[in-house]
Amino acid sequence: MTEPKPRSRPWRRWDDDDAASADFKRLTPAEAAALKANNPSVSPWRVIAAQAAVGGGVALLAGLVGGGREHAWSALYGAVTAVVPGALLARGMTSRLSSLTPAVSAVSVMLWETVKIAASVVLLVAAPRVVTSLSWPALLAGLAACLSVYWFALLWRGRKS
Repeated sequence: MTEPKPRSRPWRRWDDDDAASADFKRLTPAEAAALKANNPSVSPWRVIAAQAAVGGGVALLAGLVGGGREHAWSALYGAVTAVVPGALLARGMTSRLSSLTPAVSAVSVMLWETVKIAASVVLLVAAPRVVTSLSWPALLAGLAACLSVYWFALLWRGRKS
């Protein structure tokens, strides 16, 4: 019987290669400031405000084109189901407590995302009771329009060549 050959690993662990640590260069404060200036972050509150504006616009459009107040209120409630949970997440993620350590930040992301999902589900389940003459298509149009703002927020960062 022959001994099996040791398997070569096609991957490298991040912590077992001395060459990877030799390539690491700590940034100076000026380099860090330049990196931050070239890669600006988008405020979550700006995204929430844009969602609220889009939701208001969809509700106005639904009221004018869709068939009156019932459609307008339904679209507005759809916007609320995106904006309110998003605001809860933004509030939780921008608190000082959530940025204490990387571990606390990771747990904070999971906790606040769970709160956001739960709030969205509760708002959707309560929709028929809150909006008496509910139009589900209008509600979903308002919700979808507000959720699409997240995609446009990626473009707001801008590109510098």
